Amino acid sequence: MTQHIARAVEPAALKELRDTDDAGVARVPHTDTEGGAPLRCCLRPSRAGERITLVSYAPLRRWAAETGAEPGAYDERGPVFIHAEECEGPAADPTGYPFARPGALRTVRRYDSEGHIVGGRLLEIPESPDGGFDDGFDQAFAEAFADPEVALVHVRAVEYGCFHFEVRR
Repeated sequence: MTQHIARAVEPAALKELRDTDDAGVARVPHTDTEGGAPLRCCLRPSRAGERITLVSYAPLRRWAAETGAEPGAYDERGPVFIHAEECEGPAADPTGYPFARPGALRTVRRYDSEGHIVGGRLLEIPESPDGGFDDGFDQAFAEAFADPEVALVHVRAVEYGCFHFEVRR
């Protein structure tokens, strides 16, 4: 059972991203013929035949706009897949952290209330004794939030640098 909540891209942001992404580019949806693309709108892999789009997303910039933070040079944007049209969003009762598989490498990056990086760590997702993958994430989030300066955490893929999900205090 997860101890923290993985946050998907917010619906208001998704609406904007489906038109023009955070790099200012108009998006062109396509039909996913294979499935398996990690969707950040509903935190699950795509299914073959679904209409999706790849967008440039700046999660820290959007969080800063909500909070008044000033991330400065720490503002990043990167590629994420989303459904081309509005979807059901993440499961109401998630059973674990999204996009977790044993051996996958993730960065767990910590940010303070101004949006400045205040640390992070590399996480190789372990397989726990009960067959789940949550133990590594739970430990990384517990370490991050043990520091009272940490306001939020971003999880990113090492291979492509893409944003996976956010966890807030």
